[in-house]
Amino acid sequence: MVKPKVSIIVLNFNGLNLTKEELIDISKLETKGLDAETIVVDNGSKDGIEEALSNHKLPNMGYKFIETGANLGFAGGNNAGIRDALDRGVDYVMVLNNDTLLDKDVLVRLMGVLEQDQKVGAVSPKIYFAKGFEFHKERYNKTDIGKVIWYAGGKIDWKNVYGSARGADEVDTGKYETVQETDFAAGACMLLKAKALKEVGLFDENFFMYYEDTDLSQRMKKADWKVLYYPEALIWHKVAQSSGIGSELNDYFLTRNRMIFGMKYASLRTKFALFRESIKLLLKGRKWQKIGTRDFYLGRWGKGSWK
Repeated sequence: MVKPKVSIIVLNFNGLNLTKEELIDISKLETKGLDAETIVVDNGSKDGIEEALSNHKLPNMGYKFIETGANLGFAGGNNAGIRDALDRGVDYVMVLNNDTLLDKDVLVRLMGVLEQDQKVGAVSPKIYFAKGFEFHKERYNKTDIGKVIWYAGGKIDWKNVYGSARGADEVDTGKYETVQETDFAAGACMLLKAKALKEVGLFDENFFMYYEDTDLSQRMKKADWKVLYYPEALIWHKVAQSSGIGSELNDYFLTRNRMIFGMKYASLRTKFALFRESIKLLLKGRKWQKIGTRDFYLGRWGKGSWK
């Protein structure tokens, strides 16, 4: 029997230590019945990663290192790895953040979902906050740490064009144990079917970072591929604190990309509301909200004006 081929894409941007830790976790994954490999894609880092990891080896799967030579963002960097994998005939691609901790069965569990239903194009696991990375640490008892949900499926508020994770900041009490279709798979960990990617395309590099996973999920759904949340597969996310609400990076990319996404998918009424909101941001928004709104109207995509 031919084993399904799967490539795990791990993107690095000046995060060598995180990526090293991620590879240790990947080396412990169960891969029985799979022809698996990991591709580390570096986005032009200055952290010595090429010297440290270009010839790395994994005990449980193949390994490849790709250097893009520049910061192509989440979308462009992951696309470099995905294209390489698809060109070599893989059946599945897993996009995986380098700041995650993995249950050893997460890959085989997610693979089982895509193998079982040929119409599933993307699936994400249940994602918890890694211990100590919760946004609201004061809310939880010690016994709750490690059980606080970061993502249990995605929901889009189409009236306001905001994406949110179900269950976010809640202690897991078993409310989200049903396998179900979801508005978007999570870019932190998503397993994608190669056939679906070849049909709908890869991440839209106009987004650079933020909303690219939501956009890809919507393109899959419009092409009649299912996008699923699968709670029996688990990971833990060391959620970045520096790019939170109100940071300049967050202000710029969320403001601009929400406009790109909304004008592409939302109703006419919501598009008009977005336009009115954008005028207010141009006049009274924070510095990088103003720049993000301006760049949307000037068609400055990708990295745009970001420093």
